[in-house]
Amino acid sequence: MFSGSSDEKSVSTKHNVETSLSESVETEKPKEVQLPERTEPEKDIDIVEKSEETAPLEVSAEEPEDIVTAQDPQDSVSLSGIPEYRGQPYVEINGNVPFFTQDSAYDVTFENYSDKDALGRCGVAFVCIDANNLPTTERGLIGHIRPSGWHTVKYDFLEDRYLYNRCHLIGYQLTGNNSEENLITGTRYMNVEGMLGFENQIADYIRQTEKRVLYRVTPCYTGDNLLADGVLMEAQSLEDDNLCFCVYCYNVQPGVIINYADGSSQAEDPVAETVQKDIPADPVANEETEKQNVSIPESTTYVLNTNTMKFHYPDCGSVQDMKEKNRAFFTGNRDEVIRQGYDPCKRCNP
Repeated sequence: MFSGSSDEKSVSTKHNVETSLSESVETEKPKEVQLPERTEPEKDIDIVEKSEETAPLEVSAEEPEDIVTAQDPQDSVSLSGIPEYRGQPYVEINGNVPFFTQDSAYDVTFENYSDKDALGRCGVAFVCIDANNLPTTERGLIGHIRPSGWHTVKYDFLEDRYLYNRCHLIGYQLTGNNSEENLITGTRYMNVEGMLGFENQIADYIRQTEKRVLYRVTPCYTGDNLLADGVLMEAQSLEDDNLCFCVYCYNVQPGVIINYADGSSQAEDPVAETVQKDIPADPVANEETEKQNVSIPESTTYVLNTNTMKFHYPDCGSVQDMKEKNRAFFTGNRDEVIRQGYDPCKRCNP
């Protein structure tokens, strides 16, 4: 039985050389599960329409443990139908309706994370969650994880300067899962401007209603590229119709040209200064901005810089650079520190 643990991985992933995303569901009585094929969109179309000849994706099983998702080269959908990036972080797909149909109820929550493929790329993450899945502890460090296409690179003109985040497919605030199978290389723009708002919708809905949500995130790759072009996010509340979306978030960063084959990048403006590329991994640097939305304990120990009026986690790299005379310790909650006039460090995001 699935209990929300990331240790149980019933998902295997394989990729064909074409751009594709797909799934299948295996049960004791196998039922075909596939995304509907799409017709080529007309020019200037903003939302991909579903072909009239295709059936909706079926997602069902006698028991949650029977559910096995996989990417099947025989059941694929071309991403050419997704509009090119036009200045917005995401676009609605299929009229903002997920590719789910429910012919049986989900009485038990579960989490499925695809195994990485031969290129080390993450696949589909598929969960059914409720209030019991929401974490009550801090996220912890993930700086040692290097997803496919990862480069630690900073640009002066970017907020926080870092180009890439370690993006949770299923946001930490929803399941508390920090496994490598749940982390991809994503731009800060995709992570914060694209994905985070939809993750917040799910978290807020669950906290307010304590009802279950079916949620799936599919990273989409072109050929053997190590960096995903974007992610397809689908969510549906199971006990009412108050939560429903189907969107594609673009893995882009305005002002930066990205090579999706390996994740390398350069500034669009040759005059724009690149601070540093391929910086040695820092376990606390470039941690995902999602911390602000995660429930944390009532009391936490912070390190204060009485000169800069910044506060840090004790293991933040900036603490080592801090002069001893400017260092102070505070135990309490985040709001109390801020009320005393301190600002959170942008490096460790306490």
